[in-house]
Amino acid sequence: MFSRRLILIASILGSSLFSNCVHAADPPLTGVKRVVFLGDSITYSGQYIEFLETVLRLRYPAWDCEFLDLGLPSETTSGLSEPGHAGGAFPRPDLHERLVRVLDQTKPDLIFACYGMNDGIYYPFGEERFAKYRDGIEFVRNESKKRGIKVIHLTPPVFDSLPLKGHTLPAGKEEYRQPYEGYNDTLARYSAWLVSKRKDGWDVVDVHSHQARYLATKRETSPMFVLARDGVHIGPEGHWLITIDLLKHWGEDVSEVGPDWLAKQPNGPKLLELVQSKQHMLKDAWLTQTGHLRPGMAKGIPVAEADKKAATLNDQIKALQSKR
Repeated sequence: MFSRRLILIASILGSSLFSNCVHAADPPLTGVKRVVFLGDSITYSGQYIEFLETVLRLRYPAWDCEFLDLGLPSETTSGLSEPGHAGGAFPRPDLHERLVRVLDQTKPDLIFACYGMNDGIYYPFGEERFAKYRDGIEFVRNESKKRGIKVIHLTPPVFDSLPLKGHTLPAGKEEYRQPYEGYNDTLARYSAWLVSKRKDGWDVVDVHSHQARYLATKRETSPMFVLARDGVHIGPEGHWLITIDLLKHWGEDVSEVGPDWLAKQPNGPKLLELVQSKQHMLKDAWLTQTGHLRPGMAKGIPVAEADKKAATLNDQIKALQSKR
């Protein structure tokens, strides 16, 4: 199952992904013990995190770093929520409510923060909403700095109105209970601001621009091509693009191996399956442990129990790494 899925994903990408022979001088995240990924439902789905860990373990058999996915569906850093969100069932959760608990309980060396998709609440660009987003990002940085935690920012993925035809609204409305048709312009502004902060020493990976270029190129020959069937939640192909961006950010060569590289690696599909099982379990355990206000989430097992099960899975993962 996993082998067929990997071949399909890579074949869809239609270009080479990973080099098996050219890497950075040191493995990425050398000396880092725990990484926490924060974000909304795109991060909660976790595919780019699972792909990333699997690739690093395949490339570097001695590599060992704990990835914790604490993304939360619907979440913002802006603290905003559009009218009638989730059919009026609940407002969007706000990272401000839980960030301190997450940092103090997980004690990461590094966090990835991927926000923006929900922060403009699917409205046209507005300065007040933009200011709330900037303030939220600064809040993440300030709380992390207090604890000596490094932050890597990811710009938001693309919003695509094409698959939402007939379910978006034009500019000029006072209220948007359906997404603004040009909402990707808002995300492009948010992304450009994040990228501009590199001049201040911020570590920023621009996944938005890469996805926008990729989408435009694909539509030159396939006008109905989409990365997200609902316009928001990218599928495996989009998650692979994020994985590529992160590897390139660390100086990894991503150009020389054909599209079925991962599926053909010794134990590659089995390793991905184990990584997915481990990350899914730890994700629900830690979200339950640290707490949040988002209804409808799965209840995880106690963290102590999850750690024991994760240790068993890690033994199996390391055994596969050593067989390469």
